[in-house]
Amino acid sequence: MNIHHDTPHLSGLEYLRRRIAERQGSALADMLHMRLIAVADGEATFEARPSPDFYNPQMRVHGGYAATLIDSAMGCAVQTKVAAGVGYGTIDLSVKYVRKIVVESGRLLCTGTVLHAGRSMFTAEAKVVDEKARLYAHGTGTFLVYPQ
Repeated sequence: MNIHHDTPHLSGLEYLRRRIAERQGSALADMLHMRLIAVADGEATFEARPSPDFYNPQMRVHGGYAATLIDSAMGCAVQTKVAAGVGYGTIDLSVKYVRKIVVESGRLLCTGTVLHAGRSMFTAEAKVVDEKARLYAHGTGTFLVYPQ
C-alpha cells in the first residue's frame, strides 16, 4: 500500500490527519459505511454503520465486515507510526466474534492500537464496540513495514 502517493512528504500520522480534516475516505470505506474519525500516535478509530446490504443468509452482518473494520483500524494505527516514504501491509489477521452485528446494533466504533513497533514488523489489536461499549469483535494483526 503506497500511503503517500499524493503527499510523499507527510508522515503517516500527518497524512491521516489531513484525510480526516478533508473528510477523504476510500471507496471501500464509503461502500461499507465506514469512516476514519480519529488518529493519534499508535491509535486509529473508525466509525461504522451496519446495513442490511451486508447481511449473510442468517440475517446478520457478514463476519467479513467486522474483519475489514478491524484490519482497517489496525492498519491505520500502524500508519500513524511510520515516516514519510514508508509503506505497510497486513501479513496476519486474527478475528474473534463475540456478538452478532445487525442494523439494530447501531453505530459501531473500532479502535486499533499498535502493540509493538519494530524495524520491519508491527503488531496491533482492535476492538469493535457499540455506543454502550458492548464488545462485538476483537482482533490482532501483524504488519510488514517497508520503505517505498
